[in-house]
Amino acid sequence: MNAAAANSNQEVYENIKQELKDWHKLLKEYQIPDTKKALFHTALTFLMYGSVWVLQYWLLANDYSFWWVLAISIFNGVALGRVFIIQHDCGHKSFTPKKWLNDTIGTICSFMTIIPYKYWAKSHDFHHAHNGQLETSDIGDFECLTTEQYAALSIKKKIRYRVYRSPAYILTLGGIIYVAIFNRFRFLKSEYFEKVKNNVTVNNFLFVSAYVLLAFGLSFVSDWKNFFIVQFANLFVFGTMALWFFYVQHQYEEVYKEGKENWNYLLSAIRGSTFYQLPRFMHFMTGNIGYHHIHHLCPSIPFYNLRKCSIENPIFQKYCIPLTVTQSFKAIFANMWDEDSKKMISFGEFKAKMKNKQESNSQKS
Repeated sequence: MNAAAANSNQEVYENIKQELKDWHKLLKEYQIPDTKKALFHTALTFLMYGSVWVLQYWLLANDYSFWWVLAISIFNGVALGRVFIIQHDCGHKSFTPKKWLNDTIGTICSFMTIIPYKYWAKSHDFHHAHNGQLETSDIGDFECLTTEQYAALSIKKKIRYRVYRSPAYILTLGGIIYVAIFNRFRFLKSEYFEKVKNNVTVNNFLFVSAYVLLAFGLSFVSDWKNFFIVQFANLFVFGTMALWFFYVQHQYEEVYKEGKENWNYLLSAIRGSTFYQLPRFMHFMTGNIGYHHIHHLCPSIPFYNLRKCSIENPIFQKYCIPLTVTQSFKAIFANMWDEDSKKMISFGEFKAKMKNKQESNSQKS
């Protein structure tokens, strides 16, 4: 990043701080949850996901090709993503006005997504409070190394990081590994997570028990394996979509990242989170999570109010980073944070940078 670009960024940051200094007031009315809307969206989403799930199971039970089930899972996996957004909002305590109702709905959702409700919500709260901080990028988000950190890794760890940040991982096995395997373990063990430390173990037991009982119960209708085939197909699509959204919402060239000392919450929301410009139907299916800059600024806004908030407050679109679906695929090359240029760079750019640095040092010596 040259001096002119750096100055331009600083100017944008100062404008954001000035023009959005009263953002709390602008967002206040949208933070009020509506029980009727919440229950409507819950019933609609459960009905949508459940009815298509039954269709998938019926197809297998009647010896239709597995490929039909897999094709339908593209829709139902996304529908499961909408179930997860409800769980996500319940974890933020923003979906309904009542804590017990949020926890009840969120827990029911977790049996479908197999993502532990309270533990994941705690991890996600941490992410919101530290989004864009270089020191804690590995909690609740994709781990993002600086060029200096990456350069210091062993060959083995560099390979691991390259695989972890590759499209081959993110768009294939990464999602199902995150949903079905990663969430089976309690990796975060600091005091911050003390109250939910047993939630993963308890949920694992409940999930396994529920799945065994359902598979056994449905075995009187069809082969018990069909239950797991349908679940795996839906979870695979859901996991892939969820991981991609986790990635693209905070990994792109011009993203805002800073060390703790200079970090700013407002900037981390507006410039450290994308506005994913999806087709209207996909905004519906993904619970408006594409309005991620507004969500990060105020996670207490329920998803059914995000679009309205965006339309009625164009100031939030003025300084955000919009990405179309086509543009978002370029983010796959945002592999690490370059502290010199203050932007994300690719592995190829890192290699070129190291080569130039070596040549410069050789010339000096």
